[in-house]
Amino acid sequence: MKQAQQKTLSTRGLHALIWQEEDVFVSKCVELEVASQGATEQEALANLEEALQLFFENEPVKASGLTNLRIVPL
Repeated sequence: MKQAQQKTLSTRGLHALIWQEEDVFVSKCVELEVASQGATEQEALANLEEALQLFFENEPVKASGLTNLRIVPL
């Protein structure tokens, strides 16, 4: 087994480890218990990005700093 490499994911600034196990590459999010695999490093990372999007899909949207809005007539 080759040594794992760390990559930064575009999804929420998370990080992933990627390594090869026999004939597949495995990618795992460092901060979460989410993992995926693929035939190449790029495919494993793309599959992990998709898995993370699905993981966060049902996460409630947090209210931003827009709680003090007021209506201004035009």
